[in-house]
Amino acid sequence: MGKKIGEVGLEDLVKAGLRMEEAREFDEILSEVLRGRRRGVFELDPREVWRELVAQKVLKPWHPHGLHQLLYYSVYADWDVSSNGPPLSWFPSLHQAKLTNLGRAMEIHGPKRLGSLYKDPITSINLFHKYSVQHPEAYWPIVLKELSVVFHEAPKGILERNDKSKQGGTWLPGSLLNIAECCLQPMSHPRKQDDSVAVVWRDEGCDDSSVNSMTLKEFREQVMLVANALDASFSKGDAIAIDMPMTVHAVIIYLAIVLAGFVVVSIADSFAAREIATRLRVSNAKGIFTQDYILRGGKKVPLYSKVVEAAPLKAIVLPGIGSNLSIQLREQDLSWKDLLSSVNRHPRPNYYVPDYRPVDSIINILFSSGTTGEPKAIPWTQLPPIRCAAEIWAHIDLKVGDVFCWPTNLGWVMGPILMFGCFLNGATLALYHGSPLGFGFGKFVQDAGVTVLGTVPSLVKAWKSANCVDGLDWTKIRLFCSTGEASNVDDDLWLSSKSYYNPVIECCGGTELGSSYIQGSLLQPQAFGTFSGASMTTGFVILDEHGIPYPDDQPCVGEVGLFPLYLGATDRLLNADHDEVYFRGMPMYKGMQLRRHGDIIKRTVGGYYIVQGRADDTMNLGGIKTSSVEIERICDQADESILETAAISVAPVGGGPEVLVIFVVLKKGFNIQPDKLKMKFLKGVQSNLNPLFKVSVVKIVPEFPRTASNKLLRRVLRDQVRHELSVRSLGDSKTRSKTKQPEPSTSTVRTLGVDWAAHDKPKLWWATHGSLVWPYGLRKAAPLWGCGLRTPMGEGRRMSVWLMGHLKILYS
Repeated sequence: MGKKIGEVGLEDLVKAGLRMEEAREFDEILSEVLRGRRRGVFELDPREVWRELVAQKVLKPWHPHGLHQLLYYSVYADWDVSSNGPPLSWFPSLHQAKLTNLGRAMEIHGPKRLGSLYKDPITSINLFHKYSVQHPEAYWPIVLKELSVVFHEAPKGILERNDKSKQGGTWLPGSLLNIAECCLQPMSHPRKQDDSVAVVWRDEGCDDSSVNSMTLKEFREQVMLVANALDASFSKGDAIAIDMPMTVHAVIIYLAIVLAGFVVVSIADSFAAREIATRLRVSNAKGIFTQDYILRGGKKVPLYSKVVEAAPLKAIVLPGIGSNLSIQLREQDLSWKDLLSSVNRHPRPNYYVPDYRPVDSIINILFSSGTTGEPKAIPWTQLPPIRCAAEIWAHIDLKVGDVFCWPTNLGWVMGPILMFGCFLNGATLALYHGSPLGFGFGKFVQDAGVTVLGTVPSLVKAWKSANCVDGLDWTKIRLFCSTGEASNVDDDLWLSSKSYYNPVIECCGGTELGSSYIQGSLLQPQAFGTFSGASMTTGFVILDEHGIPYPDDQPCVGEVGLFPLYLGATDRLLNADHDEVYFRGMPMYKGMQLRRHGDIIKRTVGGYYIVQGRADDTMNLGGIKTSSVEIERICDQADESILETAAISVAPVGGGPEVLVIFVVLKKGFNIQPDKLKMKFLKGVQSNLNPLFKVSVVKIVPEFPRTASNKLLRRVLRDQVRHELSVRSLGDSKTRSKTKQPEPSTSTVRTLGVDWAAHDKPKLWWATHGSLVWPYGLRKAAPLWGCGLRTPMGEGRRMSVWLMGHLKILYS
């Protein structure tokens, strides 16, 4: 255990990176803060100490990270997570809370909706959230008035529940609109004018150049120009793909496709040709926008060649560098310049009458991997843009005047969420045309005056490791967001410190939801790496292993069951049975059939949430969802020695992004080193699936645990790796011997091996839910794949089981 905050002295401050003179000055400031706390009512309550340190800006963004670590961890040195919940990192003030979007709305509508129960935005946030879940017809009109959403024909109401085939309800029935037009038009509320800055950007390698910008009028005219050009090449309703980085041109193309009544097919620019081909086939795309090359970290990465390999359909190709293409096009393809020149004779090339469609018409096809090997084709209607903009309004508190940056891609759900979130809230979209991993991106954040910065944890870890933002000023950032994978507490500490500990809002949702179902809020204290509650209007329960919901106030771990009434959630899939995927087999709750999401989450003391992983075999690598089946398909073919592979992912003990582990069973008579297989797997996965994927560990085993029906039990493999990581962590910290041993369990055994206290060699049996399915003869300390154990016992023998890090089996 480290030192407590009151024990930190000059020597500790110097070790943390301060010079002696700086350490003396800092020690005086720290001592004054602690004396002030001791005089107060709270004595040395760690939460109040940290709150005071942050409020007085004792820690500076330019201080060494070691100093930030020293203070944060020493403040919470005695903090008991099991009884107190996670240590808090940010605290709202009542004054701040009343100035937020949601807080302001609560001050107006809270007394009317909650009566005398309403107190203030901080005290009453849980009540107001519950009201939004129970009365969506009352909540949504409040939010719609705050967004840049204009209907060509107004809805007949907010929600119709009479269509039993739509478990998620019919939202905004009878309405007609074009959501792209809503992004482009001036509005009095939220206030955006033709001369408002719509988008800012900078190209990689131009760090010393001014930030480029485009006003709302200029941006609208460019979108309408492209919309006119599309009419000359495609038929209404055609699906048109975008496979390129999220540049200003990509955003213009996306909105032009929607404005003109076509359907966007979103494809991430990192995909291999085979993955591109699959998405083009499933969506029945008629054309694709792409680039000749992508500039990443100073390197030219071919993109057009992958599109050519993927499919023969028409490609419109933009230059990745400069204004001219550096490749030869196929006969059926078209350059960006030629596409735009096709409207030269148009009487009004920069004007376009929007194609108005019902709110439930499809505007975008996105893809999310499941466990079937083929990605699910998820259609977005015009409802998800409204949903994600509303959540960004309520939880991210995005306002007119904000500059919002989030390195992502239109092929991932965060791309459209970022775009619609900005334009429907009247904020400025900030785009960096290049790699977000280096100094150039950090300087763009500084120079563009970014006020809200979105991240994924892998990106934060890379920034922290490379020290690439040293010397930059990120203090204009008033809020960070994080999504895509589990956050690491220390990485969040580093990130938040760059803007005087402004909050990090964690978000977790899904492509099929068009939003997050849990996230942070500026009306609640925040803790690094956790979610402070459900999103507005979102209801859910946590289910035990029997599908029974835990009480709402009980700390627990289980699978999420979402309430089905959810504006923006899908009601169909293009290549799968929607009911089968999201509803069938889910329990009823208060007359509702719960919707499946797939996350296993933990509710802590104090009501915070931590995502524990997936209930199925989907994994999350670097913020990108993929499936075990997809990876195993590649790895099975990597070497002739391989009989079969099993892919799983686990999060490190201390939190952070999941790592990929490949288990291998070799063919009889073959022998190969794991490191050699690791290199082959890495090459195969990166060339066939995604170049961003990494293989962390390869383990060769004699056979895999399976069910009676021969289904591979990946969860057992996952438990083994988690245990190994846990034991290693305990060993590293030299506290293994102090660990309290858990009570014996009769239902679940999660273990690595067996300590023998018998002279003979018993036979142990694999059991799942009480069924004997796998005999396994064990040698001393042999691996035990175990969820439950039985042993055939002779007369006069008995077995007792004691659970700890290892399983001890005693005979007498």
